[in-house]
Parts: sequence; structure tokens; C-alpha cells
Amino acid sequence: MTTLESTHAKVVKKTKNSGVLGDRIFKGTAFFFAAMVLVVLFGIMLLLLKEAWPTFAHFGFGFFYHSEWDVVNNKFGALVPIVGTLVTSLIAIIIGVPVSFGIAIFITLMAPTWMKRPVGIAIELLAAVPSIIYGMWGLFYFAPWFANSIQPMMTSTLGNAPIIGQFFQGPPIGVSIFTAGIVLAIMIIPFIASVMRDMFEVVPTALKESAYAMGSTTWEVVWKVILPYTKAGVIGGIMLGLGRALGETMAVAFVVGNSLELNTGLFYPGATIASIMANEFNEASGLHMSSLIALALILFIITFLVLSIAKWFLLRLEKAQEGSKT
Repeated sequence: MTTLESTHAKVVKKTKNSGVLGDRIFKGTAFFFAAMVLVVLFGIMLLLLKEAWPTFAHFGFGFFYHSEWDVVNNKFGALVPIVGTLVTSLIAIIIGVPVSFGIAIFITLMAPTWMKRPVGIAIELLAAVPSIIYGMWGLFYFAPWFANSIQPMMTSTLGNAPIIGQFFQGPPIGVSIFTAGIVLAIMIIPFIASVMRDMFEVVPTALKESAYAMGSTTWEVVWKVILPYTKAGVIGGIMLGLGRALGETMAVAFVVGNSLELNTGLFYPGATIASIMANEFNEASGLHMSSLIALALILFIITFLVLSIAKWFLLRLEKAQEGSKT
């Protein structure tokens, strides 16, 4: 072997060794950060459980279904904030998802070229607005307008309907569970619409043009081509919005009314887990503090269950799709 060949072999060997070392460092670093996420998540759950244990030991399972929240007499139940959190988030999703879907479809399929970018930027800017701004707007402008203009009409129409009429009752004061749900819907629309828009834009143009060439309408293209192709991303965007709605604090605290009474009417004031914690955390101690942390643990569990159900649903869709192909 010549000197040149020997030098070349040494360089190649050194490069391979350095490449292997670099790969090991990269894999180790990636594993460390991934493991740290699990460690932090598990640590938060343990800390919440430890601090909330006095409440669970004192009230038992009844803490989950009792509606009384009496700070003076140290009697606490989580039913009202749990129901308020779930109902406001449900209202937000019912309103926000169709609007977000329409915005995404308009931007990707219907809007003129000169309009797509300004509308997309406007949607992204809405996501950057601080939640306290939404809360102040909801309290000082939207709630009075809703109480004077929209709520009387809904009460006189939907409020007289059988079965569902009981849900559209309450005093016309503006701050209510329903108002909080609408404000949450406005807050989550930018997140869901942005994700849906990005998903719809990655659909191959050939698929859409082929569907149009076969005589499909725009709705048929959306329903039979775009949605099946992007269903995982669409559901992920909806879950992102739902997670924002479940944990929102300041905006909801402004407009929900912060009442700890359980009512069937959506126009009555209510409370959510986040709003109670924001309003009472500074003055809490002892069993009161433990109960607030127990509420935080419940919110943690609710969020985990929602994400788990979404993941399970996506896996079912993937298996059904693979089964249809075979």
C-alpha cells in the first residue's frame, strides 16, 4: 500500500469514527430531551397528587360529585367547576370547529390569490392576542351587547322549545356559561383554522384536479378527497383548540360570572376550574389550598383523557383505512 493510499484509509477511518461518535451524541441528546418531557410530566402529576391528597382523604370520592363550595366551613366539592369547564369547552368546540373549517376552506380553495395572504395573516394575528384582552373585550363590550340583543331572542325562541328549552334560560346580565363559551370559541378559532389551512394546503393538487375533472363539486372534493387525506391533522388541530379551551383562565374569569351554583340554564353565571383557581389561589390555605390543587389535578386528568381519546380515535381511523385498502 502506498503512502497516499494509507493516508486516505486513515482519513476515511477517522471520518467514520467521528460520524459514529456524532450519531451517538445526537441520539443520546434526543433521548435525554424526550425522557425529560416524561420526567417533568410525571413529576407534575406526583406533586399535584401529593398536595391534593388531604382533600381526597377528607372528602373521599364525594369531592368529585358534590356541588357545595363553602370556604368558611371548609366544605368543598368539584362538581360545579368540572361541569363549567366541560360545558364552556363544548360550546367553544361546537361553535369554533365549523367556523374554523369554513375559514380554512375559503383560504385554500375559494379565496382570490390577492386575498389569501392577508386573511391568513389576520387569523395568525388573532392567535397572538393576549387572553386578558379577549376577557376585557368580552366583559365590557360583548357581554352587554349579547344580554340586550341576542339573549332575549334566544330565550323567547329556543327557551320555549321542548327538552332543550331548559338550557336557554337565565337572567339577561351578559356574564354566563354561554358567554364564556362564545369567547373561548373566538379564542380557539385561529389555532384550529391555522392547522386546518396548513393541512389542506399539503393535499396534492393532482388529487383535487382529478376530482374536479370527474365532475365533483367543491363540497364533494372537500368531503371525499381533502378530509380523508388530512383527517389526522384536522383532528389534531381540533384537539389543540380543545386543550386551549379547557385550560383558559383569564378570559373565562372575566365573563363566566364566577358563581358556584349549579344551574341547567346556560345563561346563568357559572365557574370553571381555571377561573376558581385564578380567583381564590392568593387567599387560600390549608384544606382550601389543597382543594384548589385537587381541581388542578382533575383538569390535568381531563386533558390527558381528552388527548388519549383523540389518539385512540386516530388509531381506529388508521386501522379502518388500512382495512378498506386490503
